[in-house]
Amino acid sequence: MYGSGFRKLLCSLAGLVLSLAVPAAAQDSKMIAIETPAIAGEIPLGTGGVDGSQAGESWYREPDGNRFARNVVSATLTPVLPDPAKANGTAVIVAPGGAFMLLSMDNEGFKVARALADRGIAAFVLKYRLKPTAPSLAQFEKDVAARMSDVGSADSRLSPDEAIAGLGDQIADAKAAYALVRSRAAEWHVDPSRVGMIGFSAGAMTTMVTTLAAPEVNPAFIGPIYGSMEAVSVPADAPPMFAVIASDDPLFGHKGFGLLDAWQAAGKPVEFHMYEHGGHGFGLGRQGTTSPGWFDAFMLWLEVRGFLEPSA
Repeated sequence: MYGSGFRKLLCSLAGLVLSLAVPAAAQDSKMIAIETPAIAGEIPLGTGGVDGSQAGESWYREPDGNRFARNVVSATLTPVLPDPAKANGTAVIVAPGGAFMLLSMDNEGFKVARALADRGIAAFVLKYRLKPTAPSLAQFEKDVAARMSDVGSADSRLSPDEAIAGLGDQIADAKAAYALVRSRAAEWHVDPSRVGMIGFSAGAMTTMVTTLAAPEVNPAFIGPIYGSMEAVSVPADAPPMFAVIASDDPLFGHKGFGLLDAWQAAGKPVEFHMYEHGGHGFGLGRQGTTSPGWFDAFMLWLEVRGFLEPSA
C-alpha cells in the first residue's frame, strides 16, 4: 500500500521517537492512561477517517506530565491566540511529532503554541491523523519496546519526496488547516498572506511534504525542527525555510544536509541552526544544552523578515 520511502520512515521514526517518548518502557510502565481531554476551542477539520483503524482516539501521559495522543482518526485544529493588543497578524500552524503513531501534544504542540502567542503570533495546533496502533495501551507499550530494539538498525536517510505517497491523510489535514486559518483570518486577527507552518520530527515531515506536494497552500515560511535533512525537489515558489537540528540527533544527525543544499541551489532563502547537544525530540529545548536558543533565533529570523511587525 505504501512506498518503500514511507516504510523506511515509519520504521526508523517509530524506533527512535517512541523510545525517546518512553525511555524505560521495556522495564517500567511510563505510559499512564488518561481520559481524552476536551480541548477548549478545538475545531474538527472534516478531512475524513483512517483506513484500517480499529480503535478510537486515546491519550496517555508520562510521569513528567506531558500528554500524548494516539489513534487519532479525526483531524482537528486548536487556536492558541495572542492578546489582541499584541497580535501582529502572523500565524503559525504547529505540527507535533511522534512517528505518525502518536502526537506529543504538550512538548511539541501546546507549549510551542503558547510561546508563539506570547510573541503576538496566532498559533494553531494541528492534531493530524495517525497510523493505527493497538487499541490496548499495554500492547502499545509492548510494541514500543519491540521498536526500541531496532533503533539505529534502520536506514534513516528518509526522503520527503518518497514519503509523500504514504502521507496523503496528513497532507490533506495540513491543507485543511491552512484553509481554515485563512477563512477565519479576520476573526483571529491574521493576515492571510502571513500564515506559516512549523513541525517537529514527523511534524517536520508533514510540514515538508505538504510544502512539496501542495504548493497551492503557499506558506509564508516553514520551519522543520529536527526533521529529515534528505534532499528534496524544491518547488518553484518554495517559501523561506528555518531549519533546526542537534548534531547528536541519533536519527538525522551525521546524515548530510541535502535539504539545505537543495534549497540553496534553488535560490530560496534558508536559515539553519545546528546545536552541539540536544538529541531528538527536545521541543523548545533541552536544559543543559544550547538547544533552547532555537526559539529566540526563530523569533529574530521572523522579526528580520518583517513578520513580527503589525500587519497592515
